[in-house]
Amino acid sequence: MTEQLTGDGLMTYEADNRDAGQTVSTKCSARSPSPSSRLAAVQNSELKLTKANAALRPQVSAPDAFRDPALKKAAFYADDSVLIFNMDIREAMAHLEKAGVLVNCIVTSPPFYGQRDYGVDGQIGLEAHPVEFINSLVSCFESCKPVLAENGSLWVNIGDTYWSGKGEHKSGEEKQGARRFGLRPQDKKGDGLLCKPKQLLLIPHRFAIGMQDRDWIVRNDNVWVKPNPIPDQVRDRCSMSHEYVFHFVKSRWYYFNKNPVGRKAASGKTLPPADTWEIAPARSSHTHKARFSEELVRIPVLSTTPDGGVVLDPFGGSGTTLAFARRHGFRAIGIDIKREFCESMVQQLRELE
Repeated sequence: MTEQLTGDGLMTYEADNRDAGQTVSTKCSARSPSPSSRLAAVQNSELKLTKANAALRPQVSAPDAFRDPALKKAAFYADDSVLIFNMDIREAMAHLEKAGVLVNCIVTSPPFYGQRDYGVDGQIGLEAHPVEFINSLVSCFESCKPVLAENGSLWVNIGDTYWSGKGEHKSGEEKQGARRFGLRPQDKKGDGLLCKPKQLLLIPHRFAIGMQDRDWIVRNDNVWVKPNPIPDQVRDRCSMSHEYVFHFVKSRWYYFNKNPVGRKAASGKTLPPADTWEIAPARSSHTHKARFSEELVRIPVLSTTPDGGVVLDPFGGSGTTLAFARRHGFRAIGIDIKREFCESMVQQLRELE
């Protein structure tokens, strides 16, 4: 296996012209290595060049990729390890693709359906019908595909919505008023099919199926359990206390290192993290009322971003993902259509200095 820097600024790892099952090095042990040593063995070219092992040596953007003059000109903020774009996701992806930037891990929390009005043209989340919302989300993540490494990962945090059909909120109750704004899509009469009063829309899994229809592979529908959720003002159902974090990949073979995030078994072996995460929600700030919890990005970033890799949050919001990535030595890219949120991302980064 040899390493070379390609013309488009990507560090690639290529094997000699042999069959995938042949041994790269004669140092390979007759006994299969333990999971904890497999990554190191692959990095030292001591394992057979199978597709699974090759995925542990992913493509990583060269440092110069973040210094592209046209890219820095298009960015709201740029330094040698962070890029922030104040524009539509699809426009930002076109800039990144043209500059040859490749990302290894995308982790994000897009606006939930009918939950917030961010007061900016082109926002997602206020579509008239939930199917339109799902199509908008899928379109955004499809635009990320050319920029995501073939063995990279996409993680999406998304929650559900009930259809109300009661019309605009008129109650004077403070907590309800804070969570409702004008006439939301789900307050309207609905189509009498999916959109009918009291219907849980099952948006997270409809979205995941929409992604499958575009050839994404769903690896997990991790459940985020909130230990102290905001109580629902309802009397005829259970209170909602969870959201989902879907893990998508483009290929059967992808980079995943369980060691930084795994569970220790009694035998001392490292087990993968469980698919149920109990994490307290982040407190809202004056600029962002639906902040991403930093603990929520820990497993995605640490398990699917290789050394020197790039983390992307296409719905950057308050900048939690960028701050976490930078604190752990990764390069990061944030995108948001709202200028105020881009300013918040920059502020998060400055607080790390």
